[in-house]
Amino acid sequence: MLATTPRHLATALLLVAAPLTAQRYDPLALPAAKLAPPIDLTMRDAARQRDIPIRVFLPASTAAAPVVLFSHGLGGSRENAAYLGEHWAARGYVVVAMQHIGSDESVWKGVRPVQAIAAMKRAASAENLMLRLADVPAVIDQLARWQTTRGHPLAGRLELTHVGMSGHSFGAVTTQGVSGQSMPGRGAQFTDARIDAALILSPSAPRAGSAAQAFGKVALPWLLMTGTEDTSPIGDIDVADRLAVYPALPTGSKYELVLDGAQHSAFGDVQGVRTAKRNPNHHRVILALSTAFWDAYLKNDTAARAWLRRRRPTPSIEGSMAQGSCRYFGMVRVRGGKCHPERSGGVADAKSKDPCPARSNRGPSTAHPFGVLRSG
Repeated sequence: MLATTPRHLATALLLVAAPLTAQRYDPLALPAAKLAPPIDLTMRDAARQRDIPIRVFLPASTAAAPVVLFSHGLGGSRENAAYLGEHWAARGYVVVAMQHIGSDESVWKGVRPVQAIAAMKRAASAENLMLRLADVPAVIDQLARWQTTRGHPLAGRLELTHVGMSGHSFGAVTTQGVSGQSMPGRGAQFTDARIDAALILSPSAPRAGSAAQAFGKVALPWLLMTGTEDTSPIGDIDVADRLAVYPALPTGSKYELVLDGAQHSAFGDVQGVRTAKRNPNHHRVILALSTAFWDAYLKNDTAARAWLRRRRPTPSIEGSMAQGSCRYFGMVRVRGGKCHPERSGGVADAKSKDPCPARSNRGPSTAHPFGVLRSG
């Protein structure tokens, strides 16, 4: 069993198929009301003479709602990860998917396949990161103006006192930068005080300086999500780079989910050759954890916060698993560096490529119906 301390709770989350007793809080429950189609807008940052296309998912209610921003990965667009925007909007959030020109789909569209990788590598630049980091406050500024613009489709719909920031891959780096990361020679100058919590899909350790220097003073709630096969040829990022972020964070409202067998593409919804191995249950895990996280830290929902740390399974993400089976999705690591796959209540039928060889320090663990979550 995994040893725990008051400063660090390691929580094992296991996806099971057997019916369970219903719980009061369910992050996957959706209201019957249907959402309107998303709204595509383009804002102009006059100071930088830069356009920022956005896609906005609105909840069914017309009352002002907390806002969640999403930043796409390298070569992506505002159309990416629509499954997140649709679910979060149905749960009562205004979701704003940004498109970062210069590191978006324009990088590879119209480029010969043999030249696409080189073009993508060039676009993964410090210059484009700076553009992205400036896009975020520019979008929040514009949302504030639209909130009070009579006749605008977003007028009166935005609760900008509660803002969440999220992103995948290059969007994760963007999210880290505006949500508390310190950068060499710059400190945390890009942190936007209007952001209340951050969801980081495929986090990355800094290329310069230590993880401790970069993340040791992060004050906001952070939820990190990665996988045991979450690598990227752009920047030569491996699993160790992903897993280096969480141990460097200070304690207090910090979480990490590691999905077994999840590749870099597991967090997106673009279909293609590289997504053929995508586990359909991973999206249920991602939706459940992220929704509970937003509910806990943007809506101050105590039931959601308790659900994130609960010690009994819930039925909300059983998914389409075979009757009587369970699937091991993740791993638990101890801050000291030791780690082990955590299994509970059944036969695991998915093998883990555990990047950490140690198998000791087994102590009390917490079983949930999906993957492995660490918190502290």
